[in-house]
Amino acid sequence: MRSLIAGGLFATLIAGSVAASGLQIEAVGEANGTITIDLLEDVAPQHAARMVELAKAGKYDGVVFHRVIDGFMAQTGDVEHGLKDGDRRRAGTGGSDMPDLPAEFSEVAFDKGVVGMARSQSPDSANSQFFIMLDAGYFLNGEYTVVGRVTDGQDIVDAIKRGTGGNGAVIGEPDMMKTVTAID
Repeated sequence: MRSLIAGGLFATLIAGSVAASGLQIEAVGEANGTITIDLLEDVAPQHAARMVELAKAGKYDGVVFHRVIDGFMAQTGDVEHGLKDGDRRRAGTGGSDMPDLPAEFSEVAFDKGVVGMARSQSPDSANSQFFIMLDAGYFLNGEYTVVGRVTDGQDIVDAIKRGTGGNGAVIGEPDMMKTVTAID
């Protein structure tokens, strides 16, 4: 009987740990408004937890969308080099002071509005940067960790200032995440 009760309690705790949570991003620039992201803790628990941790610590506040490719995605989250008031010449090359995360690949497709974790060539190098899909990008399926999806404000995402050239680097004043709030 004890093992049944303990097992039931454990199952309840596990179910509670994957309860829905998300982020609210107040975007400013060419795109002004709120973007709501539902984090998929059941799909990518370590990545979702990292994003919540960074948001709660205020690390995402004031970070720019440094790479935006029309018809593809908008990338942000470089808490080291991507601050609006900082030297952004290295934006996109940094992360947080926490260790990189192991990949959490899934069957979730990279549809428009899906949020993925940016990384280097190593699948286990995601840290703080993420991207929001402006259109479907199925060639990313199984190659990058899906961590969430936009549930409100895709029109704001679609209005983010676009970059130029093949890498989508934003020239001049990029749009930014003024504040990022973790929500339950």
